[in-house]
Amino acid sequence: MAGWMKWRRLRPRSRNYLNIHMRLKLLLLCLLAAGTGFVQAQDTAAARALTMDEYEKAKTFTIGDLDKDTYVKFDNTYILDHSGFGKPYFITGDDGKRKRIDLYKLILKEGRVELGTIIYYTTENGKRYTACMPGYKADPKVWRKYFEDIHAIEKEEPFYVLKLSYVLSEELGFQLYRAANGQQGTAANRAEAGTYGNDICFPGEMQVSMGDGTSKLLRDVRPGDEVVTVDPVTQVRQAVVVKELTVHAVKNYAITRLMLVSAVVRGGSGGRSGGEREVLLSLKVLEATPNHPMVGGKTAGELNIGDKVWCADGVGYRAFTVWDKTEGAGGMQRVYNVVAAEGSTLIMNGVMVRQK
Repeated sequence: MAGWMKWRRLRPRSRNYLNIHMRLKLLLLCLLAAGTGFVQAQDTAAARALTMDEYEKAKTFTIGDLDKDTYVKFDNTYILDHSGFGKPYFITGDDGKRKRIDLYKLILKEGRVELGTIIYYTTENGKRYTACMPGYKADPKVWRKYFEDIHAIEKEEPFYVLKLSYVLSEELGFQLYRAANGQQGTAANRAEAGTYGNDICFPGEMQVSMGDGTSKLLRDVRPGDEVVTVDPVTQVRQAVVVKELTVHAVKNYAITRLMLVSAVVRGGSGGRSGGEREVLLSLKVLEATPNHPMVGGKTAGELNIGDKVWCADGVGYRAFTVWDKTEGAGGMQRVYNVVAAEGSTLIMNGVMVRQK
């Protein structure tokens, strides 16, 4: 499927709206699309995700002829497969310059595990930029490196992220929603059903924000420690004493895993003379039992893609967007919950959650 797009609104008087609103929306669509991560393949090898070394290596993979080389092996370990993506996209802007975008699945040969998507962006002069979009189970550090890399390309190629976001949302958006709906169905739709019950808790490796500005593994919190609580209306934070750390027996608990993203646009306004624009992306991951209450009235399991969740941003608190959600068995483990003397919230992995 060939894709053509004329950017007719990139004039100075409309660029402010385009960059802040449309670009932000398309960035989110890009992230939503990335959430697909080829879910079925990765769920069959849950412990196998794209590593940082593989991410850096994948960016060096080159395709000789994008029109002919649709299935290429590297080091007899990795495969780039263009099947399923159709014809390349050609995007022409108001400047008349024609860009080409090709997508390839990055596949680990052993086990046929899909690790991510390789993106080739070719300019009108034949210069090629390569990006590697990780699968949705990749470590947040890999995702942050991806964000840094695509914005580095944008410094050379204006509106690169906007064009890339459009293509990714077109190609992968439907797959994401289909996959997300399947994951949120009944236990029969999951690879393995976890234990559901009245235990409202978190895995022990979640990080709790402490009163002294540090963080501590939830399993290591003790009565008498001070943790942070935040008023969700005024955003006033205070340190409160831990009365008890509730510890539940080892079971194969059902765990909801939320990936939350925030994009902040910074820079000058107006045309090119208004200064450089940056889109700063932040990512947080929270794991909890599906019934744990969140700020806003929903539980973790009731949150949907696109919902807003309050998170710490270093100096205060702002809304992040749910862009990926999975739910299933978390493996045999204990789960924990903090009982504090005061307040109604806790900060867990940088995410504001309700106290039980």
